[in-house]
Amino acid sequence: MAEALIEVVEPTLASEAGHCAALFRGLHAAAPQLRFRLWIDRRASLPGWADGATQLRPFFHRRWRKLEAILLYHRLLRGGAPIFVPTASYFDLRALDLAARGPIAPHRAFLYFHKLRGDPSRLQALAALARRQPNLELFGTSTQIVERLRGAGFRQVEAVLPVLAGVAAGEGARFRHLLSAGAARADKGFGRIVDLVERLAADGADLPIAVQTSGDHYGRYDERTRADLERLDRLAYAGLQRVGDTLDAAAYAALFPGAVCLQPYDPAEYGDKMSAVTFDALRAGAPVVTLAGTTMARIVEQTGAGIVVADATAPTLLRAARDAVARYAELHARAAAAGQQFRPEASWAPLVQRLQAAG
Repeated sequence: MAEALIEVVEPTLASEAGHCAALFRGLHAAAPQLRFRLWIDRRASLPGWADGATQLRPFFHRRWRKLEAILLYHRLLRGGAPIFVPTASYFDLRALDLAARGPIAPHRAFLYFHKLRGDPSRLQALAALARRQPNLELFGTSTQIVERLRGAGFRQVEAVLPVLAGVAAGEGARFRHLLSAGAARADKGFGRIVDLVERLAADGADLPIAVQTSGDHYGRYDERTRADLERLDRLAYAGLQRVGDTLDAAAYAALFPGAVCLQPYDPAEYGDKMSAVTFDALRAGAPVVTLAGTTMARIVEQTGAGIVVADATAPTLLRAARDAVARYAELHARAAAAGQQFRPEASWAPLVQRLQAAG
């Protein structure tokens, strides 16, 4: 018997590159039996996604996507298929509530949160939404997100790790390069990575480093990152490999084997938020260097799969990177062992089981 169709709402999905595409591929790989219809950016180009289980519906305009989301939720709620929002925000909770004009029925709406503010005003607003919409089925990437949603009164909340498809486990036992992977953003410490390259150049070092410089869903950069990109352009370091913004899944996955993955992310932003890059690194056996106070640091401390630093200055990052290179065989083995915990089938299981039951 064929599975029922699941309506997936992903307004910023525009190409095969980037987190949104990799996230859906991870889910699809873990549940190939499910059938999906994706509501995506109207200019999306996804030539490799023509399979019998996935229908594409280019729909959203970048400028009007919030209004369009409310209208689409109103339309979909009047159908019979489950609705899944893979990168949900507080706005999506409000939009669904507004579109429904009453309690949403059980097993109809599933939202997956990768970040969620925890200030008192937001928690109060979440509590009001939980009272109006008790049947929503919610998921979070971290314990903190799950606890906030449960504390607000939502009854059906589970943790799901954002494990993506395409990065093989346990490869690359020999060091190849330092790596800064994913979108270039200030909150991900991109400026700190440029500081490190600057230090490598000044020291006459020979450590190879690959730096991905892609923008957000629409190729945009925040003001600080634009300045850091200009600074990176001026640096003459022979060991630098700049990686553009058009990577497909295979090219992205190929960055990780043999890497030391640098994640000097801002603890204020990532103290309760998880990065899928961490799981990609561990599944490839790539040790992680990250900053204390982040969710990634807690995973590294628990597994020994890398090095946690107290600050993200260039000298500190360079010392940690050199240490990781010197101990690469040991840290690679620990990272690969940790990566075994984050297989797509196991990590996605709570969400897949709910979606199957809804169908």
